[in-house]
Amino acid sequence: MPYYDPFSYLFSLLWFLLFVFILLSPWYKRMALIKAREDVIRKLEEKRKSRVITMIHRQEQIGFLGIPIFRFMTIEDSERVLRAIRMTPDDMPIDLIIHTPGGLALAATQIANALVKHKAPVRVIVPHYAMSGGTLIALAADEIIMDENAVLGPVDPQIGNMPAASILKVLEKKDPKDIDDQTLIMADVSEKAIKQMVDCLVDLLTKNGMDKEKAKKIAEELATGKFTHDYPLTVEYLKSLGLPVNTNVPQEVYELMELYEQPMGSQPPSVQYIPVPYKSPQQQQNAK
Repeated sequence: MPYYDPFSYLFSLLWFLLFVFILLSPWYKRMALIKAREDVIRKLEEKRKSRVITMIHRQEQIGFLGIPIFRFMTIEDSERVLRAIRMTPDDMPIDLIIHTPGGLALAATQIANALVKHKAPVRVIVPHYAMSGGTLIALAADEIIMDENAVLGPVDPQIGNMPAASILKVLEKKDPKDIDDQTLIMADVSEKAIKQMVDCLVDLLTKNGMDKEKAKKIAEELATGKFTHDYPLTVEYLKSLGLPVNTNVPQEVYELMELYEQPMGSQPPSVQYIPVPYKSPQQQQNAK
């Protein structure tokens, strides 16, 4: 009769349970994080009587090893946003929270066109930045709500990894006989891309009630290569263009953004502070 060692059995069981815990722990943490985000979204929806949609592209950790991935706007994002818009009654406002470096122009254009067709008020909320395609989406809104230090960016088209406006500059500086065929083709595409983007912006802005001449001026300012593609457009500058911008960001939006911060593995964060609001010296004195 074989000898039964209860200690060996217990040791094996503990190792098995530890393995299961390690395997399931990332999944549980992710589910808890998703639940926490949904709770904040529901609270914001109840407060603003709106449908809240988020499109937040931040570094995320995935899998057992916590491998970081960097996210940009994709066609899958536009499919999800369009689905959320379709599920929203015509008389219900939409609050779209955006935090993105940009991404696929097709995705941004689809989202912008869907938002501008929504009959109830559409508000785009930018807590930190919405560059490139994110700016295109913001321009489709009836109201752009930004943190006072948040920024948008130019929407000038990029051909490959080069600005379309800069490719066109080659035609001004060189004779056609000195330019290779590929550059000439890229210049032709660049000219079309800039015209298409200007027309798109004018269409979005005028559908929201803006005067056509004013819309054309804004489109020329943002889509023709006046700035580098990563140039930050501040709240003050956007207001000077006549865009409907204010800085009344709900506190719940900042709470939501806190739930998207993902540290790199076990490394400490590069920015650190005591995470509580401080009182001014006068407030401290009054408290005494």
